[in-house]
Amino acid sequence: MGLAEPPIHLVERWCEEAQRTRRERADWAFINSQPPRLRGALAHYVDMGGPFKASRVAGLSLSEFDELRRRADIPEVP
Repeated sequence: MGLAEPPIHLVERWCEEAQRTRRERADWAFINSQPPRLRGALAHYVDMGGPFKASRVAGLSLSEFDELRRRADIPEVP
């Protein structure tokens, strides 16, 4: 017997809260100073929270993108 899945409205709320946290804590001056490809990848990560796709957009490995995310002060919110 598995665990019950949470209602969709709770999942949506958690996603919105995670996005809001990333947006509020991000260093937008640093993000906006990046070249277009990196800036777009960081903005995508802030909005969606998907490090794998954001790293591909940036043309970086996952570990390289994670370092860039840290420099941009974007928190890793589950």
